[in-house]
Amino acid sequence: MEKFLNRKITWIPVFLGLMSIWDLRVEIRLLVENFTFIGLFYAIGKHPLAISVLLLLPFMLQKRSR
Repeated sequence: MEKFLNRKITWIPVFLGLMSIWDLRVEIRLLVENFTFIGLFYAIGKHPLAISVLLLLPFMLQKRSR
């Protein structure tokens, strides 16, 4: 437990993740209300940077915490 509490969190990956979610807020709302694969593919095609940041976020946080 002490190792978890003493873990250093860098704020740049967290900030990037929050900004990606902010960029995808309309598409996320539409997908929650009515999920379609066309809507999912549209969100991926329209926001490739936000999707790639969200997919790479666990890797960035793991790399920074070492």
